[in-house]
Amino acid sequence: MINKNQRFIIKTLVSSLIRRRSRMAIALLGVAIGATVLLGMVTLCYDIPRQMGQEFRSYGANMLLMPANNQSTMSMADVTKAVKLLPQDKLLGVTPFRYDAIRSNQHPYTIVGTDFKQVIKTSPYWQIEGKLPEHPNEILIGTDIANFAKLTIGSTMPVTGKSKQNARFDEDLTITGIVKTGRSEDSFIFIALHDLEQFLEESDQAEVVEVSITATQDELKHDIEIIKKQSDSIEPHLIKWVTQSESSVLGKLSSLLYLVTFVVLMLTMICVATTMMTVVMERRKEIGLKKAIGANNRSIAKEFLAEGLILGVLGGIIGVICGLIFAQVISTNVFGRTINVEFYLIPTTVVVSAIVTVIACLIPVKRALEVEPALVLRGE
Repeated sequence: MINKNQRFIIKTLVSSLIRRRSRMAIALLGVAIGATVLLGMVTLCYDIPRQMGQEFRSYGANMLLMPANNQSTMSMADVTKAVKLLPQDKLLGVTPFRYDAIRSNQHPYTIVGTDFKQVIKTSPYWQIEGKLPEHPNEILIGTDIANFAKLTIGSTMPVTGKSKQNARFDEDLTITGIVKTGRSEDSFIFIALHDLEQFLEESDQAEVVEVSITATQDELKHDIEIIKKQSDSIEPHLIKWVTQSESSVLGKLSSLLYLVTFVVLMLTMICVATTMMTVVMERRKEIGLKKAIGANNRSIAKEFLAEGLILGVLGGIIGVICGLIFAQVISTNVFGRTINVEFYLIPTTVVVSAIVTVIACLIPVKRALEVEPALVLRGE
């Protein structure tokens, strides 16, 4: 139960806030803006690695699995075991590749067997004219080959080669699409891995496996160490230009967001301190009168700090609501996705807002405690 003294203190605080509602509204607005930016920016900082990680996956895979011990190929069964060691909820795609040399109309080419359903996950940057192969003996050719051999979608491309048992194969392959990447893929012929294995008379083998996974560079390094410990036949590698670019961008962006948050919190403190300083100047006679009738410095300090605490909590609550909306709007407009909110940040934001406001009140409180009753009551 609240006793009479506590009720009097609460009534005094509420009365003081209401009588100076215009000034307190300014301070409340400053705290609310600070809390809005704090929750919004920190939420973005926590969720940006996930958001940016998905954006960076459009630039291709970030991990390679290759044969260990100088072997030319690796078993797909071993690849499957290695992939299972990765966090499955973050895994976006796993694409095997098998290479072989063939000839078409006396010209040498490189044919690549792959899984087309997976390649669009690990290499979304591929620009494909036409469609991906869906049936046996259908192929996708690079734009350089299409230009050189004057081939179009629907054309038939005769190829010859040798299997791993040195048996000759001759096939007529139908072109269903032309791929353009601006990279080495433009000079390759792509076919379903199963079809190439039939030509080579050797199955369940891959030379390179691209893995696309949503993870930071440190997390990828940790995953690589796990695979190295668990598998003797697989050698995992980072695709450094992707992971380093991702880490660099994320680091700079997070630093910028934290800097902006810090600056806004400093401005919030200045706004609250200035407002409370004005309030102290307006209440000099009231403070002097309280001291004259026996109020001590501790009770006066508690009153001002309590006012600051109320402002901080109310501003923090308003800022939490606005901050969640702010973070969602930014995430939707920039990344096209909703943001994942860490709910423990909500009470943390309110607490930080209250602490910042109380700290901002310390200088005004110090000025209030320096008021001399005799001088003030004489009008000096």
